[in-house]
Order: sequence, then C-alpha cells, then structure tokens
Amino acid sequence: MAKNNNKSLELSGTEKAATLLISLGPEKSAKIFKHLKEDEIEQLTLEIANINSVSPQTKEDVMNEFYEICLAQQYIAEGGIGYAKDLLEKALGEEKAREVIGKLTASLQVRPFEFVRKADPAQLLNFIQDEHPQTIALILSYLPPSQASQVVSALPIEKQADVAKRIAQMDRTSPDVIKEVEKVLERKLASLVNQDYTIIGGVDAIVQILNTVDRGTEKHIMETLEIEDPELADEIRRKMFVFEDILSLDDRSIQRVLRDVDNNDLAIALKGSNEDVQNIIFNNLSKRLAVMIKEDMDFMGPVRLKDVEEAQQKIVNIIRKLEDSGEIVIARGGGDELIV
Repeated sequence: MAKNNNKSLELSGTEKAATLLISLGPEKSAKIFKHLKEDEIEQLTLEIANINSVSPQTKEDVMNEFYEICLAQQYIAEGGIGYAKDLLEKALGEEKAREVIGKLTASLQVRPFEFVRKADPAQLLNFIQDEHPQTIALILSYLPPSQASQVVSALPIEKQADVAKRIAQMDRTSPDVIKEVEKVLERKLASLVNQDYTIIGGVDAIVQILNTVDRGTEKHIMETLEIEDPELADEIRRKMFVFEDILSLDDRSIQRVLRDVDNNDLAIALKGSNEDVQNIIFNNLSKRLAVMIKEDMDFMGPVRLKDVEEAQQKIVNIIRKLEDSGEIVIARGGGDELIV
C-alpha cells in the first residue's frame, strides 16, 4: 500500500487533478469546470485526453489525498492552522498531518495572519496601535474590510491617513518581512508562510476599507490624502462609489440625484449599464420622462465606452456632492445615522 501511495505522489498537480475529474465522472466534473479559469480548463482537458486509463489504486490514492486536503481546509476555516493540525494528527497521525498541512499551505497559499482574522478588533487595536504605520498597513491588508475598517476608525487620528496611504501604495511584500511581523504576532505560524511573494494591499484594498468606515473617518483620510497625494486621492475617490452602486440608494435619494442630472448624460450612462440599474432609474422617473430617455437611448445607436464612463462619472460626482451636503445618505458601516 505504501509503495502504491508513493507512486501516486509522483504525479504532477495537473495529473492528479485530471485523475480526480475522471474519477468523479462527467456530471460532477462539468460543475467543477464552471469555477475554473480558461487556461486551467485547457490544461486539464489536454491532460484528461492524454490519460488512457486510471488504475483502481491510483484512483483511490488521488481520492484519498483530495479528501485529506478538503478536510484540512475545513478545519483551517473552522479554527485556523493550529486547530487543523491538532485534528489531523488525531485522524491521520503526526507525520501525515504535517504533510497535508504543508501541501495545503504551499499550493493554496493560506493567508498570513490567519489567527488575527479571528481576533476582536478592539483587542487587535490595543495590540498594534503603537506599531509603525507600515506594519499596521501590512496587517490590515490581510484582514476582511469590516474588521480592518473598525481598526482604522479607532486609530489615533494622526495615523489614519498615513496607514490608508500605505495600504493603497502597497504592492508586493517580501516573505521575510511578513515572517518578521508574524513572529511578533504569532511565532508558531511563521514557518507555515508560503515563500512566494504575496500581492496584497493596493487601491482596491483601501477603497473597500474606506467604503466600510464611518463617514467622519473617511472624510478625514480623504482630505489629508488630497493634500499629500492628490492623484492617489482622485483614484481612490473614483473607485469608492461606482455608477452601479446607485442600487444601494433608496428611492428618495435616487429621485433627488436625478433632479440634478442632465437628461442626455443619463441616457448615455444608462446605455452602458445593466438591467437592474436601468429599472431602478426608470422606476424613479415620471412615465413621460422615462419614455423620453428610452427613446433617446434607442435613437443614439452605439455609444463609445469612454462616453458612457464619462456620463456615469458625472452622475457619481453629483451623488458624492449631495452626500457631502447631507442631502442624501449612502449606506456604509461605522454607525452612520440616517437623516429622516
């Protein structure tokens, strides 16, 4: 049995995946394909085509390995890597558990600071608030936006914009740096960090956080960034509320926005939007105006993507201006009170 097991382990990852799909059958494999990228589907299709037959022993070995990795993933999701390791040791033995965990962290890139993701934001704040802003930015980049936003909101006000800027400008972080920070936070996880460079942070990361913090914190950070780095502030602002987010506004707010929107801009903006956005806009227009806008959209024919984006951005700017003046409220985290 051990000999056969070793033989199956000589298969490449693609060969194992192809063997698994063959073993699962066409119906289940088709469902899995829906979640894969085009290049992955191509590789697996070629590999499956090149496999003439799968021996019962190889099939069993690959299925067992797949089951063990799925089990480890489930345990990690429930209680972290330490919890998974303890349970796997009881189920599979110490050596096999170490092998499965190692395989999982290497191939699936378990995120660093996993244990921090389960920490209470208030406790985490006490733990990291005196660290260097770059260290804080690194840790927050790995956390869910809801958790990171609470920490950002509670940071000393002089650190908020600095940390936000560092998250936005973060690109690739050396595994050695991650390890060093992890040693301070949780020594036992340091050896499990993948050695590949990890892409984290960036503008999208800080946008998600700022969309979740309270309006006061967001406003302070953005005002500071506008002074220190106007281009970055502009890029963040453009992404913070996109045209499709109009779906999150209530009817009264949408009606208020539409009062300030040029009809031609609205027709062009809707030309490139999805059906849900079109429906909510038309439902908040008078029947006469809705018919007129629809006719304009039909008559204008094809529209350049650039023109659609410009028209949508004009409407987004109106929405942000009305929010700044307090005339409408955009739903966000951090305990904003609705204006009745």
